[in-house]
Parts: sequence; C-alpha cells; structure tokens
Amino acid sequence: MSEEHIIETRSGSSWQLPAIIVLGLVAIGGLGFGWNASSKLDATQQAVTSEVKTVQQSVQQDMSSLKDRVAQDEKANADLQGDLKVVTDKLKITQSQLRKARKEAAQLNDAATQKISALDTSVHTELATKAGTDDVKNVDTKVTAVGADLNTTKEDLKMAKSELGTLIARNHDEVDQLRRLGERDYVEFTITGKNKPQTVGNVSIELKGVNEKKNQVNLAMVVEDKHYMKKNRALNEPIFFYTSGTRLPEEIVINKAGKNKISGYVSIPKANSQPATTSTSSGN
Repeated sequence: MSEEHIIETRSGSSWQLPAIIVLGLVAIGGLGFGWNASSKLDATQQAVTSEVKTVQQSVQQDMSSLKDRVAQDEKANADLQGDLKVVTDKLKITQSQLRKARKEAAQLNDAATQKISALDTSVHTELATKAGTDDVKNVDTKVTAVGADLNTTKEDLKMAKSELGTLIARNHDEVDQLRRLGERDYVEFTITGKNKPQTVGNVSIELKGVNEKKNQVNLAMVVEDKHYMKKNRALNEPIFFYTSGTRLPEEIVINKAGKNKISGYVSIPKANSQPATTSTSSGN
C-alpha cells in the first residue's frame, strides 16, 4: 500500500513543473506583448496629438487671416459707400445746375430772338422812311455817272478778257486800242521758222510747231534763264509769266499761225508797284 502511494505522488509532481514553466513563459510573453502594444499606442497617441495641434494651429491661422480679410472688406465696403454717397450728391448738384443752365439759355435765346426781330423791324422802317428822301436822288446820280463810264468803255468791253481780267487783242487794231489805254506796253512780233529763238521784251520765244487744222502752237520760253514748254496753245489764248520783283503778270498772245510762222504780241504792265511774293514762275 505504501509503495503504490509513493508512485502516484511522484507521477503527479512530474507534470506540474512543466505546466508551471509553460504558464510562466506564457505570462512573460503576454507581459511583453502588452508592453509593446502599450508603447506603440503611446507613440501613436503622441503622433495624433502632434497632428491635431498642427491642424489646430493651421486652422487658427486661417481663421485669423479670414478675420483680417473680412475686416478689410468691411472697411473697403464702407469707403465705397461713402464715395458713392459723395458722387451721388455731386451728380444731383450737377443735374440741377444743368437744368438751370438750359433754362437760362432758353430765356436768353428768346430774348435774343425778340431783339433781332425788333432790330429788323427798325431797319426796315428806317429804310422805308429814307426811300423817299434825297438819298435816293444821290443814288440815282451815282448810277447815271456809272452808266456814262460804262458807255465810254463799251469798246473795251467788246474785247475778250483773260482769266486774270486783262483785255486780249485779236489783231493789230485792237493792240493799238489797248495801247491807248496806257496801262500796259505792247510789243508785237513775228517769228518765221522753227527753233529760232527771238527775244521780245523780257522773254525769249521759240517756235516748236504749228497745228494749222486746230489753230494750235507749241512754244518754248526762256524767262530769266528758266526754260518752259507751252504745248497745244490756242490762238488768242494768253500765256502768263512773272518776272522777279513783280506781282502783275506779263502775257504772250499768238494772234496768227501758219506754216512755221506765228505773229502776236507781248503785254508788259507798266505798274508793278507791289513786290512779288515769289521770284520767278510761269502761268498757264
């Protein structure tokens, strides 16, 4: 009996020791895992806390910036409202002044119209009154005198006039008639043959060609060492040119033209009292 009890006791204690060892190892492992997890949790918590603080700081900065912008916008809005009020007030004043100016202009226009109408009536009345006085007789006398002057110069008016108002002689008799007026000197000439320059008065004239069918001539002129060509000039058509220091033009007029032959005159004004604005030029 005693031997069996000893055997059972030994066998029971043989499996308890390994079990205790295993339990101890499991406990130690659990403690290590728990400590590791606790360390990771602490690190994670710290990281999250840091991120939360960073986000909070960023949000606070954004809120502060937003508040500043809102304040600036409110100030700008207040300034704009003040400017708008000033402009509106000025515009009202301007519109009022504009209406006043238009009203005054209309009144002035009416007053001016009335004055002009009164003046017109006064002038017509005065003219009607003077129509029967001695002024009319004086006018009649002057008209009679002018008519007499026109009658004495009617022979002159029968002649053709140039574009500058000078009389154009068409033959020798009319040249003598113009010469008697005493306003100009007339130098008559005849040129026979082409390309033969001839000096007449203050100009050298050279015949270049004659178109007998169309009664036209081509001339070359030399005035104070300057050369000019005059083509297809009709008979009795004045050719004007100026000399230095004069304002009145001289004229060349061709009265007759035949085969390589022309005749006409040069008209030279006697009165060149006003100095010329340009030195030398040719007309027409």
